[in-house]
Amino acid sequence: MSGENAKKPLLSRFRFQEAGLVWVILVLGAILAWKGGTVKLPVFEMGPNGERQRVFDVDAEGEHTPRFEEKNKFLNAQNLAQLAKDTSFIAIMAVGATFIIIAGGIDLSVGSIYALASVTAALILRRYGADGPYADASVWVSVPIGVITCVGVATLCGLLNGGMITLLRVHPFIITLGTMAIFRGIAFVLTKGQSIGGFPEGFRNLIQWGTDGGLSLTPMIVMLLVTIIGALYLSRMAAGRRIYAIGGNELASRYSGIRVERVKLGVFVISGLTAGIAALLSIGYYGGATSGDGQGYELKVIAAAVIGGASLSGGKGTALGALLGALIIQMIDSGIVILGIDQNYSQIIIGAVVIIAVVLDQLNAWLARKRLVSASEKRAA
Repeated sequence: MSGENAKKPLLSRFRFQEAGLVWVILVLGAILAWKGGTVKLPVFEMGPNGERQRVFDVDAEGEHTPRFEEKNKFLNAQNLAQLAKDTSFIAIMAVGATFIIIAGGIDLSVGSIYALASVTAALILRRYGADGPYADASVWVSVPIGVITCVGVATLCGLLNGGMITLLRVHPFIITLGTMAIFRGIAFVLTKGQSIGGFPEGFRNLIQWGTDGGLSLTPMIVMLLVTIIGALYLSRMAAGRRIYAIGGNELASRYSGIRVERVKLGVFVISGLTAGIAALLSIGYYGGATSGDGQGYELKVIAAAVIGGASLSGGKGTALGALLGALIIQMIDSGIVILGIDQNYSQIIIGAVVIIAVVLDQLNAWLARKRLVSASEKRAA
């Protein structure tokens, strides 16, 4: 099953695995556009200096009043830009988490890795900010140092997770549950609970680069690149097929000569790497980092992977499914606000969606086994 999943053409797998997710997104979007109602938003235009500025109406007495226009709460540029940006952070980490889940593992520490990478990079980048001791340093020096620090710390955390799991032969749930607390605790000690900001302007401009309408393109572009690379790795490379094989049947993989421990170590490193990329985009977009960043991301990231078709029993999942799953999660979050539902229900709804996705996956696996047994009986007869 796992080998067949890896060898199927990409378009064929999309039709069967992700088409349903696309339909869910379309239906969910239609419901939010229909039920969400409208909202009055300020009108902007391009000023003579090339910056966006408010549009004002002038009455007969010469008084200026801001102009507003009525737009759909869901289908408006501001909301869709926010949705795209929020999806990118979760989707990037969900792609990495999908690698682990396909291999039959789990990572509960991804939110803490995100936080530790964020604050570590923030502490470094602050030294190159306007008030830092190296404020005069070139952007070609400060930005690469910040990038390497953020991605490097997160990748090291992933390496530590994978190393302890493979060397100690302890279930990933236990190791990552412990490191979830350890990594966030280190982040708190480093920052003393304070927010860290004051980054070089060139770094923030790079991450916030986008359109005149306020849509930041950098997170979206990185999200698409990570998804494409992840999809190609899993579907076109031998290393990706080995991940599916281990998740499908670890014992058989060992007997076939696959170095299971090395593959498991690799997927945790990949998960750490994607958490670092997401953290880097986050601090550049928001301009600050705290030890509390990424709280609750564990649920969202795992939920996105599972909703996207990754099976918690291993051997099944795609990078594109993770992206679509992340989009559904963020649409649910956005829908709660748009429909005026108490946001305290957000975690309840997402948790329920995860349970439903797992139950449907188990039902699908049971039906597949039943069809296989039926086909075997017919051949025997």
